[in-house]
Amino acid sequence: MAESNGYANPDALVETDWLEEHLKDPSTRIVEVDEDTAAYEKGHIEGAVGWNWKTDLHAPVGRDYLDQEALGSLLGRAGVGPNTTVILYGGNNNWFAAYAYWILKLRGFGNVKLLNGGRKKWELESRLLTQEVPSYEMSGMDVGEPVDESIRAYREDVLSRVARSHGVFIDVRSPEEYRGEKLAPDHLPQEQAQVPGHIPGAANIPWAKAANEDGTFKSVEELTALYQGAGITPEKEVIAYCRIGERSSHTWFALTELLGYPKVKNYDGSWTEYGSLVGAPVEK
Repeated sequence: MAESNGYANPDALVETDWLEEHLKDPSTRIVEVDEDTAAYEKGHIEGAVGWNWKTDLHAPVGRDYLDQEALGSLLGRAGVGPNTTVILYGGNNNWFAAYAYWILKLRGFGNVKLLNGGRKKWELESRLLTQEVPSYEMSGMDVGEPVDESIRAYREDVLSRVARSHGVFIDVRSPEEYRGEKLAPDHLPQEQAQVPGHIPGAANIPWAKAANEDGTFKSVEELTALYQGAGITPEKEVIAYCRIGERSSHTWFALTELLGYPKVKNYDGSWTEYGSLVGAPVEK
């Protein structure tokens, strides 16, 4: 599994060495998750299923995720059964893999882990990739567990906290986005929100500060210094956000699974939603 490094929940991660030794383990299922499947099609970890974050994990109508029944069908098509452990990985330092991890937890599927370093570390170590697309027998998968709304923040929750100056917000976007100079990272379309800026009082702690050069998460000591140095301490109610919720899922994972913060929510509406709300207070 993962080297513990003192993490609160070391079982939330697996290392590349461990995964390479368990590629043919029938009790595990590997899933690559990205904003599209272009990288997957060029080459992926042996046995991995490819999920397109937008078309596979979102409801076909409206802005929300698959419900539990539809998620059970998606997992079932990947051959995931009640005793299967799902290992997620992806590009961009696991942005969308962390997002999928958070969605699975939100929908009540708990037997899931993240590959530490994701695709970046796997490729840096020159490990094998394949273009062969696996086929698995459909399993009867029923997620079954209750939805965990404690890890999700909605706009009403965000607006009420802003109005009462209650709670702590972490804006994990780049400093340029936080300052209102950009609406999105350079390699993504500059679109979505109607106005630039950030939620009043939000601390700017870019997601990348939690990652090493090889894409792995930093140590407990480094993460503690990063967040507590900015006043983000374990007893506080924390809401993380970015542009669409994927980078903030990475930060949610670091705070929740690695540092053990008990009251962290991901605001998946993020700046795409907040920056388009009429009358919502904005800082630049």
